[in-house]
Amino acid sequence: MERKFSDQEIVRREKLKDIKNPYPEKYEVNYEIGAASKLEDGINNVHVAGRIVLMRKMGKMAFLTIGDITGKIQISIKIDMVGEEKYKEFKEIFDLGDFIGVEGEIFTTHTGEKTIRANSFEFLGKALKPLPEKFHGLEDIETIYRNRYVDLITSDDSKEKFLLRSKLIWEIRSYLNNLGYIEIETPILNNKASGATAKPFVTHHNALDIDLFLRIAPETYLKRAIVGGYTKVFEIARCFRNEGIDATHLQDFTMIEGYGAYLNYEDNMLLLRDMLQTIIMNLFGTLEIQIGDKKIDLSGNWETISFRELILKYSDIDIDKFNTKELLLEKIKEEKIEIESEVPLENLGYGNLVDQLYKKIARPYVIKPIFLTKHPISLSPLARANDENRNLTDRFQLVINGAEIINGYSELVDPQEQEKRLLKQAELKSQGDEEAMPMDYDYIEAMEYGMPPISGWGMGIDRLMQLLTNSENIKDCILFPLMKPKD
Repeated sequence: MERKFSDQEIVRREKLKDIKNPYPEKYEVNYEIGAASKLEDGINNVHVAGRIVLMRKMGKMAFLTIGDITGKIQISIKIDMVGEEKYKEFKEIFDLGDFIGVEGEIFTTHTGEKTIRANSFEFLGKALKPLPEKFHGLEDIETIYRNRYVDLITSDDSKEKFLLRSKLIWEIRSYLNNLGYIEIETPILNNKASGATAKPFVTHHNALDIDLFLRIAPETYLKRAIVGGYTKVFEIARCFRNEGIDATHLQDFTMIEGYGAYLNYEDNMLLLRDMLQTIIMNLFGTLEIQIGDKKIDLSGNWETISFRELILKYSDIDIDKFNTKELLLEKIKEEKIEIESEVPLENLGYGNLVDQLYKKIARPYVIKPIFLTKHPISLSPLARANDENRNLTDRFQLVINGAEIINGYSELVDPQEQEKRLLKQAELKSQGDEEAMPMDYDYIEAMEYGMPPISGWGMGIDRLMQLLTNSENIKDCILFPLMKPKD
């Protein structure tokens, strides 16, 4: 199919014929743009390179602004500095969006703008497509997601958001490294969809001629590392869950999981509160974050509330009383609570049914940070049973502004009990609960070599970013979110 070009695109393609080398090999820089913009006046021999994002061509002088992810700086090009022939070349071949390399001296204009007075410049790359109108950039949200690279060029807000994401991940790594945690990598292709209750993506390995699952969580492999002798371990992992999509959920996402030997879930509640408070203070200089029209204070201690107490706070349903799938389902219908679920409610196990109820009637109304504890055991097949009530687990979730930010628990390290629970999960799966976990004897075998007491946790990087940046949609925090092809 023949491609059609706009008038501007045709003109730009014609200009390529007059450029000796429109895509040169390299340009030697000695300052990033962001660093150059902070230099003192009078510093000479400054070499920078970047994309032209603003440009004013006049008779014998031109002003342009070049930028990259580190910042922007103004350039002045004068005919008496670069020569008549070179200036003519600039006026004829350079367009908005092109790349330029500049050497010159730093000075500040009378309007207070840091500028490089160019002694020389080089053409470094032709943009065949024009940038959006300079004052507005991209405005259509679908175009922003599809063409994030253009959004980054034209939107300082987007640029700052994704720089913040990189800083956030660095802060997390730094915090854990300082506590002696070791970062490792675990497989993305798995024989079993293990480590969480979720519907997996299925793929096929041609060389081995077997079906495999994309990782839904790195949990069971990180705990294998504990078996092997690691005591503090974490991974920043790309995970995949073939489930519904909405403003707070994506099917491919980034999470961090950490595990500590000889710890329990309460130790990790304290650790993670301190970690989040520390990194948020480092990033923003405050523990008050703006969410819509309200501010949330993340300082001090955070409330701890049980699953049962939270559901009772927003309904008349006592899950200690309605403690079977049949009783709870009947009560939900009696109360006329409409729950949307990809899996029919009748096919869910008791734990997943409780979870769906909580997500419907309680979670959206949790604003201040809380630690939600004492989850039903069937909702947590890898978590340790509570010593006082074996129907509950030593588990917690951090919930802020209606979103689950962290999930953690004291790990189940008894291989015989784990085998029983996974058999129960496999039974639920055979009955239609697609989120139930499969039997994983390879993991059971690892456990049988002996596990110390362990507590682990997982945190969604994308969702934390959504919270901290007050973003309406989680895609706003993903550089290149998956989109349906245009055709």
